[in-house]
Amino acid sequence: MAEKITPREQDFSEWYQDVVLQAKLADYSPVKGCMVIRPNGYSIWEQIQKDLDKRIKKTGVRNAYFPLFIPESFLKKEAEHVEGFAPQCAVVTYAGSKDLEEKLIVRPTSETIINSMFSKWVQSYRDLPLLINQWANVVRWEMRTRLFLRTTEFLWQEGHTCHATPEESEAETRQMLKVYTDFSEETLAMPVVPGRKSDSERFAGALRTYSIEAMMQDKKALQAGTSHNLSTHFAEAFETKFLDKDGKQKHVHQTSWGVSTRLIGAMVMTHSDDKGLVLPPKLASTHVVIVPIMPNAAAKAAVPEAAKQLAAQISAAAELAKLPYELGISVDLDDTKQAGWKFHEYELLGIPIRIEVGPRDLEKGQVVMTRRDKGVKEFVPLADLPGKVCKELIQMQTDLLEAAKKRLKDATYSVNSYTDFKTQIETGGFFHVSWCQSKDCEAKIKEETKATIRCLPLNEDFSAKPDSRPCLVCASSKETVTAIVARSY
Repeated sequence: MAEKITPREQDFSEWYQDVVLQAKLADYSPVKGCMVIRPNGYSIWEQIQKDLDKRIKKTGVRNAYFPLFIPESFLKKEAEHVEGFAPQCAVVTYAGSKDLEEKLIVRPTSETIINSMFSKWVQSYRDLPLLINQWANVVRWEMRTRLFLRTTEFLWQEGHTCHATPEESEAETRQMLKVYTDFSEETLAMPVVPGRKSDSERFAGALRTYSIEAMMQDKKALQAGTSHNLSTHFAEAFETKFLDKDGKQKHVHQTSWGVSTRLIGAMVMTHSDDKGLVLPPKLASTHVVIVPIMPNAAAKAAVPEAAKQLAAQISAAAELAKLPYELGISVDLDDTKQAGWKFHEYELLGIPIRIEVGPRDLEKGQVVMTRRDKGVKEFVPLADLPGKVCKELIQMQTDLLEAAKKRLKDATYSVNSYTDFKTQIETGGFFHVSWCQSKDCEAKIKEETKATIRCLPLNEDFSAKPDSRPCLVCASSKETVTAIVARSY
């Protein structure tokens, strides 16, 4: 099966599509622009949900669910919001054998429908902060789609919060950016650059937007998560007010934040190779596969029994080792196909560790272990195997992150010449440049190079870092800040 995968160097886009399809992560739907998430892909999403849901709840947020359909009048209440999403909206005009009195929008995001409820639930400062998250699907009518990265319908989580003061809402916005940053590095093994979006790139209806930006193996950027300070923009539109301690009616200050199934595509493009999927152990539903080698009738009795014992020993060792996985180690014993086919299949599927055990191995008191990311066979004594597997899973998670960090560092550049930048951007990478914060200079970069300002890296106080260099584009030295520019997905 691995021979069906286009090499990355030949065509990165085709390689990505081949890995997603051949590893059975997703498939194309009969509905144009939509995808079917297959069990292999959905199991990864389940691991993402379990891990991230715990992190979100630790901040005091609780889960809820809101309707898929939004009255058109709701979307029109916040002018910038409706302008930003109108081209992507799917609209229901006919249902139940008759025309609807009011059109319904299939949610592209839920700020408006949620605010209609917040305006009922929030009456007093005692009702604040109100911290809500939902795991849901959304629909955005995209023109150009790609499995996981950009589809008409996708799965995500979206958090929505209300606060009494602007300081509290800003603190919530930053806190969730930190949650996403930590999750990305600790679970996806994917380093990211957190920063603030330019005004041109901020969320429609937000005061400011923060994002985490990841670099894929082809040196393009991928926005992996966003956190928005909405100020009182939606509260004013929906009259979401509260009686404060001073006896005055005030609008709440709000945030929204989210990540989606795009993270699966990001993980694929960060770690995988020409053999198929490379899966960080924390995202694996199966961590270890044991492949019995049975060349003759005599082996058919001894080898499967030994393999079963090894599976039990590895699972027991994982419990004692208290591995940082909610489910411990999942071990699969597969004796259903010929060994040669199995090796290719499990490489393609990204199983972190493969163990081969045959009659000769048992005679020598050893097995053959192969870690997916290294691809090197190692002879391991039977007595050492359970502990070795635990250590290697932890090490693999670390090594994947470190390898991705190195790629990010090696492809991050500082440039001062716009001419040099236009040449170097052709080979990809993250470029630290000085920007005067002019929309004209930002637009010129996009028009002439097809690159965009991904984010403004932040100081400790979350302000944009001032830059002593003149603007890369116009050479102005007035109020310049450091910006990260890259081509992106």
